[in-house]
Amino acid sequence: MLKPNILIADDHPLLLKGLEDFLKEKKYNIIASCTDGLSAYNTIVKEKPDIAILDIEMPNMTGIDIAKKCKRHQINTKIVLITLHKEKKIFEDAVKYNIQGYLLKEFALTEIEACIADVCQGKSYFSEKIYKRFSHTTGDTTSIENLTPSEIKILRLIADEMTSTQIADFLSISTRTVEKHRANIIRKLHIDQKPNSLLIWSQKNKELLL
Repeated sequence: MLKPNILIADDHPLLLKGLEDFLKEKKYNIIASCTDGLSAYNTIVKEKPDIAILDIEMPNMTGIDIAKKCKRHQINTKIVLITLHKEKKIFEDAVKYNIQGYLLKEFALTEIEACIADVCQGKSYFSEKIYKRFSHTTGDTTSIENLTPSEIKILRLIADEMTSTQIADFLSISTRTVEKHRANIIRKLHIDQKPNSLLIWSQKNKELLL
């Protein structure tokens, strides 16, 4: 996705214009800018942008509400939230509803290009400050619910200290398939991509996998 179609929405006109001008200057394709949640959602349904960059608090519908409806109706637009909020509940909602990006407004213009690049590649992007604050709390049932049965099964085997090759042999699948599952698990649980990080997480949260 070289030039994603982007919708932006914010009920603060100056912030909306600032973000729109910045992205246009960087040659991004802005297909719409909205000042309330309902018009943003209706435009997403109609235009199906690749990415929707949304303020969390807007009249009529919040950014979280829009993400919920997109997930419920299987709309493929990737959601990026921009907010002043640093509350744990909002971060957990972002994880729960498969929101691909979560940016703090104070860092939005600094991080937005990196965020768009990661989201276009199917990765998640969370502002470093908010990720460091809450990432250790994402190992709960909310995060686990995002995993498929196959991913849960593989995570259990990882917790038992089986290697990818051993898991592949045990499940009669290819090692490449196991590695793909591992990458998806890391992405969904927002685990640092460091050596043994998935093993450490799985053993620390073994009771969630029962």
